[in-house]
Amino acid sequence: MAEGENEVRWDGLCSRDSTTRETALENIRQIILRKTEYLLSVKETPYRSSEAGLLNAVSLDGLNKLLAHLLMLSKRCPFKDVREKSEFILKSVQELGIKIPRPLGHGPSRFIPEKEILQVGSEDTQMHALFADSFAALGRLDNITLVMVFHPQYLESFLKTQHYLLQMDGPLPLHYRHYIGIMAAARHQCSYLVNLHVNDFLHVGGDPKWLNGLENAPQKLQNLGELNKVLAHRPWLITKEHIEGLLKAEEHSWSLAELVHAVVLLTHYHSLASFTFGCGISPEIHCDGGHTFRPPSVSNYCICDITNGNHNVDEMQVNSAGNISVSESFFEVEALMEKMKQLQECRDEEEASQEEMASRFEIEKRESMCVFSSDDEEVTPARDVSRHFEDTSYGYKDFSRHGMHVPTFRVQDYCWEDHGYSLVNRLYPDVGQLIDEKFHIAYNLTYNTMAMHKDVDTSMLRRAIWNYIHCMFGIRYDDYDYGEINQLLDRSFKVYIKTVVCTPEKVTKRMYDSFWRQFKHSEKVHVNLLLIEARMQAELLYALRAITRYMT
Repeated sequence: MAEGENEVRWDGLCSRDSTTRETALENIRQIILRKTEYLLSVKETPYRSSEAGLLNAVSLDGLNKLLAHLLMLSKRCPFKDVREKSEFILKSVQELGIKIPRPLGHGPSRFIPEKEILQVGSEDTQMHALFADSFAALGRLDNITLVMVFHPQYLESFLKTQHYLLQMDGPLPLHYRHYIGIMAAARHQCSYLVNLHVNDFLHVGGDPKWLNGLENAPQKLQNLGELNKVLAHRPWLITKEHIEGLLKAEEHSWSLAELVHAVVLLTHYHSLASFTFGCGISPEIHCDGGHTFRPPSVSNYCICDITNGNHNVDEMQVNSAGNISVSESFFEVEALMEKMKQLQECRDEEEASQEEMASRFEIEKRESMCVFSSDDEEVTPARDVSRHFEDTSYGYKDFSRHGMHVPTFRVQDYCWEDHGYSLVNRLYPDVGQLIDEKFHIAYNLTYNTMAMHKDVDTSMLRRAIWNYIHCMFGIRYDDYDYGEINQLLDRSFKVYIKTVVCTPEKVTKRMYDSFWRQFKHSEKVHVNLLLIEARMQAELLYALRAITRYMT
């Protein structure tokens, strides 16, 4: 009876047909009750050898994984019948004398109060359809989705793109796709994404040995390690030689189509790691750190919660931005709006020369190197994450450190719209279109609000954020006045942006709280969408330019 979770088929719960779900739930209930009864009978056996004790421990571990999965379904499944039946099965097991798990923490994000995030079961019809699509595709409604749902139009585009990359026809086999996702997320020590894709990798038949370390994966995937490393941390260093090395590796060679698929996956998961840390995404309920089998303490949280950063909700609402008063943060919003107004007036009156614009770009590029995260020490990756990549000491470094000079990447020489898009679409059909749509939605998304103000044109602010990120990557737009960035983005906001984009594993709640203090959480999530799409586009531009140079 020491079977693992694999004998249970969860797929039936993703069906739109309630009868199929009901049959699947009944099968799951019977398996779990059989395991429970077996464990109870073993407990009652008076004499047990050490071998029997070990068998019992393995059986209990297998059952606990099933119960954790059921707990996730009871809280996160968009189908009401699945939520209710999962809860019923958990209670039945508890009544038989077996400990059942409970969630740790307070919702999908450590930064955003749970009460401000849409609760599963209270969504409208349109949102329910989106949740059902996500659940049907992945077998879960993950915390990233529940935070992105502040912006349904973007979420729909994101889910469509991710589904195509991971599950639809494409150059790479399914298990390769998830393994590349693991490699990419691991570069930023994002155990949240690594854990999700380890499960997905095994689910699609991936070899468990590969998970012991990159050196156990096929040489072809190992060869991708260098591109993964440079793309994640210093994409301006990518050359056509990197591309040639992958395409001409004899029996381990990548085809151009496979390489484009891999590059898109790497950039997607580097950026998604930025979103995960930038929004303080909590571990999934059924994953490590998302649940506990310990009973709650009297004050409703135990010491294990505290060490995981899962303090009481009320306690977490203490202003960590240095006790800034409401009036001060209100003044910040007013000052930002006034600057936007003045800049618009200056734009209307005069236009800077090309030489002046180029000079302002260089000034902003140099200044961006002086912005450090407030927590700038190295973060040592955990072994369970670091085994998925090589050269753990390699990380982000500004491109002009140590006297090194990198030529400015001028967008009019190679841009996404005219060059990158067509290359991706030619080698991996339809993906260019999906990514392009996602870029446009993130860049143009607006509700014409800023904090408590309505009917505000935020395009100037959105462009400043996008162009600041590209500036940090050495990418310049000739038609943009980089002097606007210093006017619109204050120091604490720049620290947050640079940390999320370049070293996301160092993001803290204090950083999240300290910028735009009067803005809603939905607006801060919107900022993160801009950050991850601008980052993804910057990485893609460098990689695709190198591929184009190799091809020509």
